[in-house]
Amino acid sequence: MKSGATVAKQDDAPPVRRKRRHFLLGALGVSGLLVIGWGALPPRSRTGDAGSFSSSADEIGLNGWIKIEPDGTVVVAVPRVEMGQGIHTAFAMLVAEELGMPLSRVRVENVTTERIYGNVAAIVDALPIHPDDNGTPWARVLHWLLAKSARELGLIITGGSSSLADAWLPLREAAASARAVLIEAAARRWNVNPEDVAMRDGIAICGTHRLPMQLIAADAARLSPPRAVKLKPPASYRLLGQPAPRVDVAGKTDGTAQFAIDMRPDNLCYAAVALCPTFGGSLAGYDASRALHMPGVLTVVPFTGEFGGPDGVAVVAEHYWQARMALSNVAARWNDGPHATLDSAQIDGLLLQALSGADDGITYRRQGDGLDALRPEQGQGSHFIEAEFRVPYLAHAPMEPINCTACVAGNQVELWAPTQAATLARMAASRAAGVSTDNVKLHVPLIGGGFGRRLESDFVAQAVAIAARTNGRPVQVIWTREDDIRHDFYRPQVHARLRARVDGNSVTAFASKSAGQSILAQELHRLLHAPSLGLDRYTAEGMFDLPYEIAHQHVAHLNVDLPVPVGFWRSVGHSYNAFFLECFIDEIAAEAGSDPLTLRRALLQRHPRHLRVLEAVADVFVQSKSPNGAHAYGLALHASFGSFAAQVAEVSLIDGQLRVHRVICAIDCGFVVNPQIVRQQVESGILFGLSAALYDEVTIAGGRVVQSNFTDYSMIRMANAPAIETRIVPSSEPPSGMGEVAVPPVAPAVANAVFHLTGKRIRQLPIRL
Repeated sequence: MKSGATVAKQDDAPPVRRKRRHFLLGALGVSGLLVIGWGALPPRSRTGDAGSFSSSADEIGLNGWIKIEPDGTVVVAVPRVEMGQGIHTAFAMLVAEELGMPLSRVRVENVTTERIYGNVAAIVDALPIHPDDNGTPWARVLHWLLAKSARELGLIITGGSSSLADAWLPLREAAASARAVLIEAAARRWNVNPEDVAMRDGIAICGTHRLPMQLIAADAARLSPPRAVKLKPPASYRLLGQPAPRVDVAGKTDGTAQFAIDMRPDNLCYAAVALCPTFGGSLAGYDASRALHMPGVLTVVPFTGEFGGPDGVAVVAEHYWQARMALSNVAARWNDGPHATLDSAQIDGLLLQALSGADDGITYRRQGDGLDALRPEQGQGSHFIEAEFRVPYLAHAPMEPINCTACVAGNQVELWAPTQAATLARMAASRAAGVSTDNVKLHVPLIGGGFGRRLESDFVAQAVAIAARTNGRPVQVIWTREDDIRHDFYRPQVHARLRARVDGNSVTAFASKSAGQSILAQELHRLLHAPSLGLDRYTAEGMFDLPYEIAHQHVAHLNVDLPVPVGFWRSVGHSYNAFFLECFIDEIAAEAGSDPLTLRRALLQRHPRHLRVLEAVADVFVQSKSPNGAHAYGLALHASFGSFAAQVAEVSLIDGQLRVHRVICAIDCGFVVNPQIVRQQVESGILFGLSAALYDEVTIAGGRVVQSNFTDYSMIRMANAPAIETRIVPSSEPPSGMGEVAVPPVAPAVANAVFHLTGKRIRQLPIRL
């Protein structure tokens, strides 16, 4: 039977026309604005006005981030999504501190539009600049220009461990501006000098005068905000730097917290999907005759994959289980496409071939003599060492599977989407429905884990395409766990060859060449259908910016084009480059006749923050040199997202099986807003990274993913979880990344411990003994 022959009448309508040309022209126009004339313009303010943060009739907005409710509750605009990292609490704490009020009287409200909420830090940090060069004039100019461009673009995105780093200044400035106009309003009411008025616990105070902020908020809103604000000095902080309860704990404990999969708009129906199993395949046809006669079934909808997603067919029903049961009666036929014979062995061969070829790809760092220093004739009496490493594809596998709720009514689209990229989700919805982004209303509830998967918008476009066929009814599309794992955007499989020259007890030259897919190249194609220039800092991050003081360096990566979809996975390139580098540093130490701690100390003399975290775990590693039965210890150090982490892992073999007993992590993430959240994120990152180090691997056979659920894609269980100790290193620097920083060092720490335990070098993940 031909595709769609038995589908309900509304599915015979022509597909929605994509306004791709309009989008591309708009994108080109924006790109032009980023280049022309900006040097003469001042940076866009990020405080905004009250109109940026829409208020109901009884709420009073003071600027784009702060509004006051009638009972004196302060509402904070939060454009970053809460997916377990504690950002709602951190944002609320920043505002509570500057306004001088209890955290319990601050609530957060998600926002998804307005350019003032764009994530500037995430874009600026994408520059492939070595941290040692950040203070140079040319680097400062590049940062300034890109920050200015980022303000204009206003890309609302949660990723790169950037949320707090980005909000640290603008959110405090917005709160300080609100405090200033509230104080001014109270001073005018009392006819006193504003310098004599203070805000404490949400009350304006001057001598015996007292006024709750809600009683002066209307007057304050009519005042012009100050041109410059005075931020509270750290010495006066009462809340920041202290452990505070998370604002989302109560709802997540009693079940009232609303995640995306909990959304229940009126007249909701549900959809289950069958997705083309092969990379690059397509829907050839289907027979829906049996499914359409099953209880509750409303329609069957074919769809074309957008934004990198697969083709498929959906069953829409009154209840999800009805849709799921009916889906098994839709006889879908697939065109397997050009990659139906692709398997993991072929991918390995292609990456090894690229690694061994003469093409080095893109050089991300060249220092001193570069590769010339590794020629044998350049180092008479030197020792040369070489090692090859491999990491596999990895899935994100968050606890909340992919889902999205969409309603298309006329030229209006409403979404309830668990997205990390609100701007891109609205763009995907507008393209799928053929409407302006101004006609897309987006709600972003709590997210049950993201890890980078929800930076993609394939599931948003899919939900909108299905909702366009449900006659104005909202539809919730829910993927199974099998759908989620087999149709992910995976952490790339990467091969690397590292080389070093050792003279005496020091390393004088280092080179790295890696081969793998470019995430950025695929993202540009998915979003803009644009080619990549090849440069992708994510492929080499954690390697080109290595801190070790080695005279001669050469770091390159060769992009290999493969059909496997890849995307941002928690800590991205750092997740594998830390494994390559930190395991190799241990091998260099052995060749130099040194121990891993001593060598790292010697190579970090001009990097005090690296040294401080290293010294914070040194006592554990030094003690490990004493005989400790069957236990061994491994060390690793890595900086990412502006933060620094050193870890020591304690391991043993129990009945021939590797067991990680303890991980000690020292962390420097700048000023710590809430130490309890830092500890939670360290524990989360270590367990996430440990699952990948010990168990996880996505393999390919017949052009499709083999793994399907937690039965064959394992997570570490509580019974096998190590004890984790977090040591926070004090810092006066601004807050930097935290959500991903503990992930990269754990795999090399465990691998290095395995060597001390067994004498076997680990150069491939997951660890196999």
